[in-house]
Amino acid sequence: MHKINDYIDSEKFLTKEAFNYFLPDNLIAQFPIEPRDSSRLLVLDKKNGEIKHCKFYNIIDYLNKGDLLILNDSKVFPARIYGKKSDSGATVEFLLLSRLKKNVWTSLSKPGKKAKQGCKFIFGDGILEATVEDVTTTGERIIKFDDVPDFYERLNKIGQAPLPPYIKKKLDDPSRYQTVYASNLGSSAAPTAGLHFTDNLLEKIKKKGIKIAFVTLHVGLGTFRPVKEDNIVNHKMHNEFFSIPEETASMIEQTKLEGGRIISVGTTSCRTLEAAASLHGKIIPCSGKTDIFIYPGYKFKVIDALVTNFHLPESTLIMLVSAFAGHKNTMNAYKIAVQLKYRFFSFGDAMLII
Repeated sequence: MHKINDYIDSEKFLTKEAFNYFLPDNLIAQFPIEPRDSSRLLVLDKKNGEIKHCKFYNIIDYLNKGDLLILNDSKVFPARIYGKKSDSGATVEFLLLSRLKKNVWTSLSKPGKKAKQGCKFIFGDGILEATVEDVTTTGERIIKFDDVPDFYERLNKIGQAPLPPYIKKKLDDPSRYQTVYASNLGSSAAPTAGLHFTDNLLEKIKKKGIKIAFVTLHVGLGTFRPVKEDNIVNHKMHNEFFSIPEETASMIEQTKLEGGRIISVGTTSCRTLEAAASLHGKIIPCSGKTDIFIYPGYKFKVIDALVTNFHLPESTLIMLVSAFAGHKNTMNAYKIAVQLKYRFFSFGDAMLII
């Protein structure tokens, strides 16, 4: 949990409306660019607001020997599944969000009225079966699957990649909604800033003397939940699992000592690092759950630069970016990106904030 003293006075930017902007529907990317690193890159200097435009593979020109890139290695699992009610045969869509304990998951359901407490569902003609154990005050379903030894193998047979609702086209290659370095299964949505990297680009970055380290944050309900409170301070984030291995903690400490920059790839990596620093005072090997919500006024403790995509209006993600780059700089960059027809959201273009 972040502390009140992590923030400085920022009353001016605490209203949801302050993070709204106009976005034409045709700028919402419906498919990924090929190759991955050929997307556009807007480079924003947060000190003076200067903006430059290039391709994502040019990011290497803005990275220095001794810098440390922090990547989120969480892997998306096929979290969208369709079940039939055992009594009526009605079909209900479930989006699995987080594993609470063995066989028990938090999920979203649609239509929710058909997934009441006690309802039983059959998935994939009996490949999996589950019962709705509870309905939370915020509408999530707690569902318990029957005990099977090969749960994820079965899930792979019946599940689909949980693409965001604003993507209307079916993804021909599900691997394009995974980063090339994804390894730790557990996310309900991709850490999308990392989708731009290719194996070849990562190798070039290493050869330049830039170090690479990994953290894990399993993306859950926070990605799907809009900010409804007019005063954003009243918004409650959902808990998400994070982990920082010993090697990463050591590399961060060494980089800081040597004067290098910590460059977070994505808001998820950023939240992981800042949550750990808020909890422990510095980066140490650790794991747990975080509900950290970063908005303007937050005092960053770890990161020096941020790679990120263009986010939804009034979302917690654009609020985090505004906290790091400055509200005026961020909203101006978004305005220019719209004017220049950048592609937005998960499969869209990227920003580098330095």
